[in-house]
Amino acid sequence: QAQLVESGGGLVQAGGSLRLSCVASGRAFTDYMGWFRQAPGKEREFVAAIDWDGVITMYADFVEDRFTIYRVNARNTVYLQMNGLKPEDTAVYYCNSNPPTDYWGQGTQVTVSS
Repeated sequence: QAQLVESGGGLVQAGGSLRLSCVASGRAFTDYMGWFRQAPGKEREFVAAIDWDGVITMYADFVEDRFTIYRVNARNTVYLQMNGLKPEDTAVYYCNSNPPTDYWGQGTQVTVSS
């Protein structure tokens, strides 16, 4: 059964760092995985994506070289290292295939205080 479990969020001051983890089981762990986020009152948006080998990565423009996506296939896990966090990064972060399927996990809350 496909399952996505995100973790690693929390409350951090502006300029701080967090590392998000996503453990995907079953069919949820695919060749192309991505991170997405949804801020209050806004649409969910793309953050970053990675291919199976970790050779190809893509980032949204707002990332501005602050985040790094990587994966450990032996652990069915995708990570998002976030540095230089800004208050506007506050959102619930989700992982999914890229492009995403209709199945979403519960996400992990990231709150950045100014």
